[in-house]
Amino acid sequence: MLLAVVSLAASPGGRQARQLAPPDPDAEAAAIAQIVTAAEVAAWGRAHEDVHALLVAARMLDEVRTRPQSGDEPFLTAEALLQEVERMAGGDPAIRAEILRLRTQEKGVRASAFGPGPIVLVRRVRARETFGFEIEARPNEVLRVAAIGDGDTNIDLVLRDRAGTVLCSDSSMDHYPVCTIVRPRGGPLRIEVVNRGSVWSRVQILTN
Repeated sequence: MLLAVVSLAASPGGRQARQLAPPDPDAEAAAIAQIVTAAEVAAWGRAHEDVHALLVAARMLDEVRTRPQSGDEPFLTAEALLQEVERMAGGDPAIRAEILRLRTQEKGVRASAFGPGPIVLVRRVRARETFGFEIEARPNEVLRVAAIGDGDTNIDLVLRDRAGTVLCSDSSMDHYPVCTIVRPRGGPLRIEVVNRGSVWSRVQILTN
């Protein structure tokens, strides 16, 4: 579902596709799922010092266009992961060749499968702080929201309706919670990103 973030105007982002597919809310929801999966794969790769896992995560992110909002630049990107791979791999010629291939391959047509891509908002959330904002949800479309932290602390995610009723909550002990509401009623919804830890964290928030 294409969402309008209240008081935050959308701005163009990501790579320009040569042929843009018409907006597909369900495809954008799938894009968010792919980004979160890439975050999980990247976290596994860091924990196991596995550059190949980071390369897989980079390829997954490279397929998705996004629409960043004003504020900090997204930190979970294909290029950021490739820079991590460069530091981990040293002078390995095979890894260097794969990095070059990913940086120079043709872009655009593949990425357009996800349409314009999800909206991305990056904020710094203080320790034990809740950052909240409203969106306008369109009826009868899948709504998916994710909040990807930078890995320093536990991040939770809550979706509420106008009356304050919790529609979805992800309080898993990780830093990439996801909420999905299938075919919701339209209208304003409040997104709350909660930093449960004792240190501040950058959080990359995604909505379709």
